[in-house]
Amino acid sequence: MTATIIDGKAFAAGLRTRIAAQVATFTESAGRAPGLAVVLVGEDAASAVYVRNKGKATQGAGMISIEHRLAADVAQDELLALVDTLNADSAIDGILVQLPLPGHIDERAVTTRIDPDKDVDGFHPVNAGRLATGIAGFVPCTPLGCVMLLKDTLGDLTGLDAVVIGRSNIVGKPMAQLLIAESCTVTVAHSRTRDLSTVVKRADIVIAAVGRPEMVKGDWLKPGATVIDVGINRTEAGLVGDVDFAGAMSVAGAVTPVPGGVGPMTIACLLRNTLVSAARREGVVLDEAAL
Repeated sequence: MTATIIDGKAFAAGLRTRIAAQVATFTESAGRAPGLAVVLVGEDAASAVYVRNKGKATQGAGMISIEHRLAADVAQDELLALVDTLNADSAIDGILVQLPLPGHIDERAVTTRIDPDKDVDGFHPVNAGRLATGIAGFVPCTPLGCVMLLKDTLGDLTGLDAVVIGRSNIVGKPMAQLLIAESCTVTVAHSRTRDLSTVVKRADIVIAAVGRPEMVKGDWLKPGATVIDVGINRTEAGLVGDVDFAGAMSVAGAVTPVPGGVGPMTIACLLRNTLVSAARREGVVLDEAAL
């Protein structure tokens, strides 16, 4: 048995094409393009690359991309003042402050300062509450992309047994909430879970988001399971996920590769959230189901 490789890069390309088509519709109706503001503090190399890629993707979809680059020693009050300015700017539909921030800045103070209706990263507690209670808001981009890949691979997820390994606010917790909304039976596992391999073994769906290279072994998996590997770890052998890809390929039904699986979906879903924000703010009706 050899698993199907879930091509996140191809799915994300299709999603970006659909987004671009609806951006054109929005722009014609609203008289302006959706606007995304990205704030980068400091000179973190990985963050800089990510911000640059976001900018290219935003412009490629026909949106306005605005970058604010601040020095690593910027005062917290100055950063919060910039967020306030962006909140008040009617041309800005999405605000993203690139994490991590320097140690002297309180990340929670910054993320909670963003207007929840412009919080296209989905990190604000208001959006977390909306997700938990089934109210329309913004969902963090990575778990949203994971659900899209799962539904594309499996169709209806109703009744499937899902295990989410990792309980972060960015991936694990919202991932669990999204799967509950799809009527899965969900277990959230983590570093304190007893006999983790046995817990994983019963799952039809496995989401690995722990940041430990190749922690999930092939023999942990239920034959035919669908595996979504959120991890991206730099090792001497190159980039690897949280799942032993070679081992999983001989047991699972479908697996995301690293790279080329979940990663491309994150930026595509950021574009989606920005477009949806713009449409809601301007009262323009879009076909959100097609996104």
